[in-house]
Amino acid sequence: MLNYVTSSVVTLALVIDPIGLAPAFIAITQGLDFAQKRVLAVRASFIAGVILIVTALLGNWFLAQLRIGLSAFQISGGILLFSVATRMIFGERMRQESRDAETAAREKVADLAAFPLAIPLIAGPGAITATLLLASRTGGDPLWLLALVLIILVVAIASAISFLLAGQLARILGRTGNIVLARLLGILLAAFATQFVVDGIKDAFHFGD
Repeated sequence: MLNYVTSSVVTLALVIDPIGLAPAFIAITQGLDFAQKRVLAVRASFIAGVILIVTALLGNWFLAQLRIGLSAFQISGGILLFSVATRMIFGERMRQESRDAETAAREKVADLAAFPLAIPLIAGPGAITATLLLASRTGGDPLWLLALVLIILVVAIASAISFLLAGQLARILGRTGNIVLARLLGILLAAFATQFVVDGIKDAFHFGD
């Protein structure tokens, strides 16, 4: 259980990267007052948390309906997570978030909390994939699923806090600090993604039996 909780916290924290989302939040909410930013931070994190919790609780059932094996999802999910890690390492994620922010500003999105803050910045494809993979490792055990739900809540709260402190975090880390942090987190996420693929291959071909 301890290993599962630790790996789940690290995986979701790396994929969602609450601190790394701070610059995108600043750009998206530019021109809004503090009260509006506070409402957006809380609402976006809440929406993203609900999405990921539903994914954790119903994801395995949905896969079963589609007749997708766990090992297949582990391999494909690991590859997708690896692509997210690659974008983080080479800085493509930050550039994409900047473009998303500019698009949102131009189009004057009515509800910034739902899009693009909750989706896809917090509960993006990488976060949803990671949640499904972590849920599949619970084996349907209610206690382990509860632990995953609590972890999702913690990461969602961390995202809200990061948004609320976005201005201060950006000044403390600076441009160089944000870049270095993104690269380090990307390398760690790549290692986790590779492990998912290895586990999926072992299960699919029954290595180690």
